[in-house]
Amino acid sequence: MKKEYRLAEDQIMQIITPMGACIASDQITVEGKLVRYMYREEPETEFDSEWRFFSGNESQDYIDDPDNMAFFDVNTIVNYDKAIIPYLNLPEGTELERVDGSSEFKVIEG
Repeated sequence: MKKEYRLAEDQIMQIITPMGACIASDQITVEGKLVRYMYREEPETEFDSEWRFFSGNESQDYIDDPDNMAFFDVNTIVNYDKAIIPYLNLPEGTELERVDGSSEFKVIEG
């Protein structure tokens, strides 16, 4: 099944300096929801930025299905939600949650 992404390739502009790949939920890239939860973990490959982006509405079953997630350049996800830009240089282990009704995120203390 071919996915219908909310943004076409020709709509993706280079906004940030390239920083590698990330994983994002289809709820962001296909359904067009904003990023509400993001975290940075240990990289899987040398090209991995370590970032993972979610709408915050995904169930565990949804996340466990690899067809609902995909690898993207981080810049692509920035095109979907520019509010993530100020947080992209935070270190591995960072977890962030969007402050309701805003473009700001807060660190989730573990």
